[in-house]
Amino acid sequence: MTTEQKIATGLLQIGAVFLRPDEPFLWASGIESPIYCDNRLTLTAPDVRNLIENEMARVIGTEFPDCDKLMGTSTAGIAHAAITAHIMGLPMGYVRGSSKSHGRNNRIEGRLDPGDKVVVVEDLISTGGSSIEVVDALRDAGADVLGVISIFTYGTKRADDAFAAAGVRKVSLCSADTLINVAVASDYISEAQGVDVLRFLKEL
Repeated sequence: MTTEQKIATGLLQIGAVFLRPDEPFLWASGIESPIYCDNRLTLTAPDVRNLIENEMARVIGTEFPDCDKLMGTSTAGIAHAAITAHIMGLPMGYVRGSSKSHGRNNRIEGRLDPGDKVVVVEDLISTGGSSIEVVDALRDAGADVLGVISIFTYGTKRADDAFAAAGVRKVSLCSADTLINVAVASDYISEAQGVDVLRFLKEL
């Protein structure tokens, strides 16, 4: 079993991924989807969490060897950025959804200097909109954003187009394709349901 398949299995076993082809979930973007991923649940599952964070550290070291700082997305990416940064011995910070209305009115928390080579840590990528907003904020602050890494990606065309338009590289530890294949193999959903979910995602 590959590491990606192990992550997919772990996400399914702890109930972090919900598959309801007949009763769609409402995403924050307003899209009704037969699949929903809640990677916050990995934080309370040490075995799965350790698998994910160690793999994230390995992939960042391989795919973004020049990275000198991790920046988490608010709020779901913050803990994963912190744990992975600890493993890698790197500094980290995070980017708020909007600037604070008090104190120094920060949107970016943690020290960020112009020219810092940053990798953004996301829990998941759906349409890509929120990830690109974070990248834009970091670029505006002078960071050199090397890319975005996520635990899971739905693999939508919208996300592919958004990242391509922004000139941002994205890497995910687990894809919807792999997760659905594991879900079908473990009788979590039927093969027909798996086909329907993947068709839905490919058409987004």
